[in-house]
Amino acid sequence: MNGMKIQAFIYSFVVIFLCSCIREEAPNAEADILTCVVPGDVLQTEPEITNESVTLTVKSDADITNLAPEFTLTPGATISPASGTAFDFTSPRAYMVTSEDGNWTKTYTVRCIVSGVSTEYHFENVTLEPTNGRYQIFYDFTASGDSVTWASGNAGFALTNQNLQVDDFPTMQADDGYVGKCAKLTTRGTGSFGELLGMSMAAGNLFIGTFNLADALPDGRAAVRFGRIFEHVPTYVSGYYKYKAGDSYKINGEEVSGKKDQCDIYAIFFETDDEVEYLDGFNRFSSPNLISVARISNQKETDEWTHFYIPFVARPGKVVDKEKLANGGYRLALAFTSSINGDIYEGAEGSTLWVDEVEIIYSDEE
Repeated sequence: MNGMKIQAFIYSFVVIFLCSCIREEAPNAEADILTCVVPGDVLQTEPEITNESVTLTVKSDADITNLAPEFTLTPGATISPASGTAFDFTSPRAYMVTSEDGNWTKTYTVRCIVSGVSTEYHFENVTLEPTNGRYQIFYDFTASGDSVTWASGNAGFALTNQNLQVDDFPTMQADDGYVGKCAKLTTRGTGSFGELLGMSMAAGNLFIGTFNLADALPDGRAAVRFGRIFEHVPTYVSGYYKYKAGDSYKINGEEVSGKKDQCDIYAIFFETDDEVEYLDGFNRFSSPNLISVARISNQKETDEWTHFYIPFVARPGKVVDKEKLANGGYRLALAFTSSINGDIYEGAEGSTLWVDEVEIIYSDEE
């Protein structure tokens, strides 16, 4: 037992040391936007803050031509333009955060949207992460023409190696879509950095919501915030996929003979309240706030584009409040991953999921 305790202590020390180094040396750690407040009664929900953007979901009648968002930053950091400066946000604006020692900067895109979720996804649009341009960020447009970004774990994967190129990341765009381009999600190894933290692989993932890099250690599930406001009752998820499993399935870095990887495609529709604004990687299928879930059950390896049409299955006893629905009290998340157990770092390196032409089919009836 003494030997086990010593090993545990050494492991804990290594993790703490690495985390400390990340906070002290990594470019993003000391140049972050932590919170955002917008004066006036204009927001429909709290701002969404990711590693590279701030999304302000505003009420449909809000005047966004003279908004003055106020930011809190990591200690000692500064922001330009200055916090509290009024701008016209009919177009997104870029803000640069500089760390206290002046060595690191990060660019945030701040945008206003009226509705949080589109219903059709073609994966034709990507932009590069604004600070260093190391990885791609997918974005789509809502019915009102607002640009809305997808979330992924690419920001966390970027910590594993400073020399990564765009094609090295788990989540990226590919040319050979069902129509035009598509999303390509690949399970990647995380090298010695990930192995030291017990995170030997990173599944390609893409989801509606946000990924908070500051919460990614020691468990990436805590970094995920699923869902954006959805003012309809979803009934089906439709789209096309291809999938190829990697050769060697591993758990805790050890190969499991005879086990094959699987992809996952799902959507969750849930109610918000004073305690629950989002769901995370721990409770996305277990929260009592869930209204309905659509999840693929017959996924398979296929070299051909394969259609999926998945019904939302209501949780027992759940009824949608139409007034609350109209007032933004429900959220929807749609998610794809190349390894079904990738959130607990199990799967096969090289497993790849291609996804295209996805649609949320909905009704305004209960």
